[in-house]
Amino acid sequence: MIRHRLVDQICLAGLVVALMITALLSVWASVQEENGVAMAYETRLFDDTRVHTIDITIDDWSALIEEAQEERYVPCTMTIDDEVFRQVGIRAKGNNSLRLTSEYELARYSLKVEFDHYLPQGNYHGLDKLSLDASFQDNSYLKTVLAFDMMRFMGVPTPLCSYAWVRVNGEDWGLFLAVEECEEAFASRNFGWDHGVLYQPDYRSLNDENADVALRYIDEQPSSYPNIFDHAKTPMVHSDQRRLIEALRKLSQGEVTTAVHTDEVLRYFVVQVFVMNWDSYLGHTGHNYILYEEEGRLWMLPWDYNLAFGTYALGMSDPIRDPNVLINYPIDTPAEGSIMRQRPLYHELMKEDALFAQYHSLFSPFLADYFDSGRFEALLQEKEALIAPYVKKDPTAFCSYADHQLAVDTLRQVCQKRKESIQGQLEGRYPSTLAQQQAQPGVGVDAAMIDLRALGDFDDLRNAKERQQAALARITDAK
Repeated sequence: MIRHRLVDQICLAGLVVALMITALLSVWASVQEENGVAMAYETRLFDDTRVHTIDITIDDWSALIEEAQEERYVPCTMTIDDEVFRQVGIRAKGNNSLRLTSEYELARYSLKVEFDHYLPQGNYHGLDKLSLDASFQDNSYLKTVLAFDMMRFMGVPTPLCSYAWVRVNGEDWGLFLAVEECEEAFASRNFGWDHGVLYQPDYRSLNDENADVALRYIDEQPSSYPNIFDHAKTPMVHSDQRRLIEALRKLSQGEVTTAVHTDEVLRYFVVQVFVMNWDSYLGHTGHNYILYEEEGRLWMLPWDYNLAFGTYALGMSDPIRDPNVLINYPIDTPAEGSIMRQRPLYHELMKEDALFAQYHSLFSPFLADYFDSGRFEALLQEKEALIAPYVKKDPTAFCSYADHQLAVDTLRQVCQKRKESIQGQLEGRYPSTLAQQQAQPGVGVDAAMIDLRALGDFDDLRNAKERQQAALARITDAK
């Protein structure tokens, strides 16, 4: 009897322990789903307190540069902070930046690095792919870092990034920004193992209608959305396509709250509008964003800010250059009506009074807690001090070190004046729509002292040719 009782007690204790473990695992799983999964690469390459080193060993670097337009991967050995990774895929990347780098006979391309391109299980501490951003038309080297920090501050899932000094075949190549690509590892890090699907919609030709890139509902057929589904960044099945199409249908009917994670997307648009990035969903191109769908609802996540802060002119027949116009650009109509009406993820949200009010209310803590708290200035000073020695010796830089310093000061002025303008728009002192601006011309902050060309312009591309070709020749001669 005693033995049976003891056995019963042991069984009961075992059951209790099992239930406790199950409960703990359940809690852990819910936390992982809510907060994402810690990834090993976060504290390695993406430790942003220092400049990392990336050494690329490759058979023919000149061929990669000459054939950059083909965007074809070639193998290399990559040493990241003294860790060696073999059979890594590398290629040039970009849209207009890729084309213009070639047209100006330059050699400094942004690069895509894929650890599992040749080796199915290849990865960098759990990361399958990253980009090396060349800071094309960004003399400050800070636009993406700053925009990403603003997004992160506002609670938007954002790629990790850090600076890296890149060498090719033993020769210095320059200071690049390493950026976490938004694929499987990014999805797990931000949304947990049981995440939804990531897409990076992009156009095949800017002359096409590109309704799917604009997230407009077309019909029920997945084949009508090639610019979305052909750019899935995580595994996708037919049911995923159906859910996304249904979300677009609901969005087109004004069923916003059932189709969109409204709070998160509004936070994204607060920063997107602040940084005046028109090479984006809110601009003529309509691309350069990451789309995330989970359980039939959509998120918009940040990507590509080298042409932000009012410096986008590519693709515009008559680009606006007046800093008074750009820095005072209205927050309620951040693009012309012909564009806004074709951007339902912004337009439909702003048609809802409660969501429009929430959008306005989110600006206030952003302006106060990000800028007035000193975070902005501290970040600017910290990053400038970190990269200054590397910018000085960058052999393929698009600008001189003096031009870089001017760009950092200009970026500071742009953000300060943009903050003043938006504060005035929120308070009703300055026009917040294009129609109001037409009725009140010249009303807004005075930004005439700012020359936005200092942030990066076409003259910089012309002046960089000799410097970049000389760096390329050193690598070629070293072989």
